[in-house]
Amino acid sequence: MELGGGAPGPGRPVLEQEGIQVLQQSVGWLLASYGWCILFGCVAVYLVVQKLAEKMRAQRRNRPNAAGAPLEPDVVVRQQEALAAARFRMQEELNEQAEKYKEKQRQLEEEKRRQKIAIWESMQEGKSYKGNLKLNQQEIESTASASSTVPKPKPNKKPLRGGYNPLSGEGGGTCAWRPGRRGGPSSSG
Repeated sequence: MELGGGAPGPGRPVLEQEGIQVLQQSVGWLLASYGWCILFGCVAVYLVVQKLAEKMRAQRRNRPNAAGAPLEPDVVVRQQEALAAARFRMQEELNEQAEKYKEKQRQLEEEKRRQKIAIWESMQEGKSYKGNLKLNQQEIESTASASSTVPKPKPNKKPLRGGYNPLSGEGGGTCAWRPGRRGGPSSSG
């Protein structure tokens, strides 16, 4: 049993025919009202898609190293050689800096060794080694920092109070320590 009674058309139910008619009327009305706008909109979308596709193709051509693009062997070899040369130059610079540092360290060690020998010799002769040490250090500083400023010698400082001992009670001052009496506990009589 069919809905809507008998079949008015050739082999189609009534509901289906009514749905097709409603669709035709609404599409016809839409095209009649906005047909030119829809047509221009479709043309504009088509042109925008074509422009974007063209730009994408140009970017792929300009960038041969993009993912999926085949790499040319000679280009790869040149890039690897340039990278190896840059690494070699950097390693050479690093080696030069290391040699300079080692040379400075050797010079410092040699100078320390000379100072120790000079101190030892002066001690063997019975001389003061501190005076020689200060002179040697001043000579080293003057030769090492010839380009920098000349260090000023420190003035000889006097002691704050000559011969002052707070425990002895001598040498002035208001405070003095005095030992207590030797006697035992006092007895009251």
